[in-house]
Amino acid sequence: MVRQKGLWIYRKLAERDFVVGPGRPKEYVPGETFHYLGRSYRLRLVDAVNGRPPLQLQQGWFELRRDEQERGDGHFTEWYVQHGQPWLRRRAELHALRIEVQAGPVRVQDLGFRWGSCGSAALNFHWRTLQLPPRIIDYVVIHELVHIIEPRHDQAFWQRVERAMPDYQARKEWLAEHGHQF
Repeated sequence: MVRQKGLWIYRKLAERDFVVGPGRPKEYVPGETFHYLGRSYRLRLVDAVNGRPPLQLQQGWFELRRDEQERGDGHFTEWYVQHGQPWLRRRAELHALRIEVQAGPVRVQDLGFRWGSCGSAALNFHWRTLQLPPRIIDYVVIHELVHIIEPRHDQAFWQRVERAMPDYQARKEWLAEHGHQF
């Protein structure tokens, strides 16, 4: 089976390398850019006063406490998880009505190279999904909701996706071309 699918496997690995790219780790320095719902926000380092949380989005700036700068990765991940879960839950409920499925619980976590997954117990989304523009997030949400009915990426699956989102192909291509930036 591996020999039969060898070309497909190598093509998928090459696509992953293209999409993921080398990437540059965040440094958590003033002025560095972070995305939320498709918009760019600059980072400002602030002093720890009056019980200020380690990270917050305030008046168009991400504000990270100076004393927490070394733990920036963890604080941003936690922030996206905390703020993303209710936002994605609302989007899943909205689109579930159109698809006529029951959206299960929504979890936001690190899914490795996947934007989302549909398990028997929950809809799962990578915390980085919250960095994408809302119209692209909606594509990821619909994709996972359709998996509740159609588990495989066969013709029936893509037909249901198209019924729910007629321009899904353009959104899918945008994600393939630009997803590595997030």
